[in-house]
Amino acid sequence: MRHVLKRTTVGFAVALIATTLCGCEPAPPYQPPPRRESIPSDVAKVTPASDEYPPILHSDDFLPPEPVPGQVNTAGGEDSAFITPDGKTLYYFFTPDVREPAEKQVIDGVTGLYVSQHTGTTWADGQRILLNKSDKLSLDGCYFVQGDEMWFCSVREGNYREIDMWTARWQGGDWGDWKNAGELLNVDYQVGEMHITTDGQKLYYHSDMPGGVGGRDIWVIERQGDTWGPPVNVEAVNTPELDGWPFVTEDGNELWITRTHMGTPALFRSMRSPEGWQEPELILSQFAGEASLDREGNLYFTHHFFHYGEMLEADIYVARPAR
Repeated sequence: MRHVLKRTTVGFAVALIATTLCGCEPAPPYQPPPRRESIPSDVAKVTPASDEYPPILHSDDFLPPEPVPGQVNTAGGEDSAFITPDGKTLYYFFTPDVREPAEKQVIDGVTGLYVSQHTGTTWADGQRILLNKSDKLSLDGCYFVQGDEMWFCSVREGNYREIDMWTARWQGGDWGDWKNAGELLNVDYQVGEMHITTDGQKLYYHSDMPGGVGGRDIWVIERQGDTWGPPVNVEAVNTPELDGWPFVTEDGNELWITRTHMGTPALFRSMRSPEGWQEPELILSQFAGEASLDREGNLYFTHHFFHYGEMLEADIYVARPAR
């Protein structure tokens, strides 16, 4: 879903808030329709057999990638996978038509964050997660889940920036207690796509804040009591180009990032050594981005389908470890 938020404009944010405040949109309690019913009839499902630009594997550590089995993928856009360490819960963003602008997605009643559970053999269909009141508009994504805490980015009222980081808590069987992550992280540190290490002590994120190596860099901040220390540029993994979407494995030994390779998004992996993070190696290329791994080493990522430069849809893929 990150591609949706990235193309959001300041004008859209202003319009969203104005629409919410004026009550122009209906505000009764809302039950989202089934995802598949919201997909336009002229949108056809792309399969691996009809994929013009399939993901390319560059490592012997993984088996060839394939779409996740079950009910996750549709002819709409499934994006931005986040897998829990136990491999049983999969979060992802869904929109029924990737051709629609963010202004329409925010009011279509179905675009947003979903969660699927593994049944033991396959993935069940996703259930919508609502992160705002029914009479308020927001466009949410960029999520990270650790225990009973969720971080997510959002365009909504109460932001310092157009897109701010927020937090939520799992309580009473739902995600609630939504709070802005604060001025320090949103304004001073300009936190974007992020990942917190298993011990909770380091937050890796991407940002185009001044002082970096390139147009977008990976940064890290360290927890200091109830706050976060100053940002440190992770120079070993950054280039003069765009580097982003960090993911750190549960054991802390691998840092995965997305950067451009041969003109399309690709996944790179940096290994930790006693000297620190090493030069990243290319693992998957050709419209492969936003890595997320479980503790078994299964690599989940987003694959976008294109035809003559136009995005058709997106699916969640998995590359399993070669053992």
